[in-house]
Amino acid sequence: MSLYVLGGVVMDTRPFNADTFDRSASADLVEKAVMGGLKPSEFMGEGEDTLTITGQLLPFKTGGLAEFDVLDEMRRTGARNPVMRGDGKRLGTYAITQLSERHGQLMKNGVGFTVQYSVSLRKTQADYDGGAIIAALISIFDSLR
Repeated sequence: MSLYVLGGVVMDTRPFNADTFDRSASADLVEKAVMGGLKPSEFMGEGEDTLTITGQLLPFKTGGLAEFDVLDEMRRTGARNPVMRGDGKRLGTYAITQLSERHGQLMKNGVGFTVQYSVSLRKTQADYDGGAIIAALISIFDSLR
């Protein structure tokens, strides 16, 4: 069981701890001008959907820096990854838009005894390669022979 799964990174109580989760979602509405009344609005679709996950790592006790480096690589490459909550609910496909870290109680090697982190994500369209999916399905069926 885990708290959250972001792509291949599992956020649990150790080694990569998540303390808080925030979600903000909106809907896009457009208003139409009319005389003498309330402006009617029309639903235009889903608006922006963002997530923020924060936590604290204890690199010298439980680790977690390797997972943080994976998240940083996801941010640098603009990777789109599925996000799943610990109860199994799939939240959608998200890309990391911002990553921050704050090292406290610095040790001899410059790494903090505690590392506060924050991961900000924005919902995106799934980045599926249809050809790769078909090739994977074919290889599964070939292995069943």
